Amino acid sequence: MTTSHALAPSTPTRRNPFGTLVRQREVPVASALVALVIITTIANPLFLSAQGVKDLMLNATITVIMAVGLGTVIITNNIDLSVGSILGLVAFGTGSVFAAAPDIPIVFVFLIGLALGALLGAINGFLVTVARVPSLVITLGMLYIYRGVNNAWAGGQQYFAGDRPAAFGRLSVDTVLGVPIITVIAIVVVVLVAVFLARTRPGRDLYAIGSDDQAARLFGIPVSRRVLTAFVLNGTLTGLAGVLYASRFNSVGATTGTGLELDIVAAAVVGGIAIFGGSGSVVGAAIGAVLLTTITSSLTALGVDKFWQQAIVGILILTAILVERIASIRKARRLRTSEATHA
Repeated sequence: MTTSHALAPSTPTRRNPFGTLVRQREVPVASALVALVIITTIANPLFLSAQGVKDLMLNATITVIMAVGLGTVIITNNIDLSVGSILGLVAFGTGSVFAAAPDIPIVFVFLIGLALGALLGAINGFLVTVARVPSLVITLGMLYIYRGVNNAWAGGQQYFAGDRPAAFGRLSVDTVLGVPIITVIAIVVVVLVAVFLARTRPGRDLYAIGSDDQAARLFGIPVSRRVLTAFVLNGTLTGLAGVLYASRFNSVGATTGTGLELDIVAAAVVGGIAIFGGSGSVVGAAIGAVLLTTITSSLTALGVDKFWQQAIVGILILTAILVERIASIRKARRLRTSEATHA
């Protein structure tokens, strides 16, 4: 006699919310930030004074905005090394606008800065998508071209805090609920770009392009147009950062923004955006920017030599890349195991 056994219904796998949260790329970075603040505060209680907190926010603001912009480009498996030069051009241009028209409404100055940044970003994106030369090469060349233009334009001239309207300078002084106005602007930028990447078709396409641009083309994604969009968005946000830089700091000139691009790349990578594209978030990039600027402030408060500050940032970058590489290898192994099991 044959005994029949009914197949047991499959039980859906329950996801552990805590486990899902812990696996998020932003969690280790945020945890490191919290630990750093706690350790520094124990060693130096003035670190989290009201003025200390405000300084931390102000120091991170411009880096956050630029890391968000560059993050969208890195997600597509591209890079833009000219962001420091773009910021310098826009910052000096902002000073020039105020010198030529002292009574110009501040909102127009922001629009001019955004437009100039978008134009420079569009030039980068156009060259990358049309010439089909690696973005590393194109933007490295544009870094020197934009810097050369700024040097020729500025020469030895500088614009100082006294050359701008008082209302413009107060953007980094006045606060909303204790948060500096320019930091509020940065928070709004992070939220808007995060929503764009997560909730819109063009934003999600950027991840597909970064994962495999050839497959993205086969699925009908307009790769060139999307990559150009990422570069324009990056340029626009860098332009915004340039205007805020002119408000935040006492002077702008030919050397403004020099070397800043490396800090921005570091912030995005440390924040969990894969250097080879396809994964990560601008929220993580923003947290990475806050972490790096806080490291500098913390080590300064503890009296640590500047060399060690740079060395620690370098270690963080290498660690982030190694972690990403290990995660990719493990993911590939799991995928091969799964395919072999179902074969």
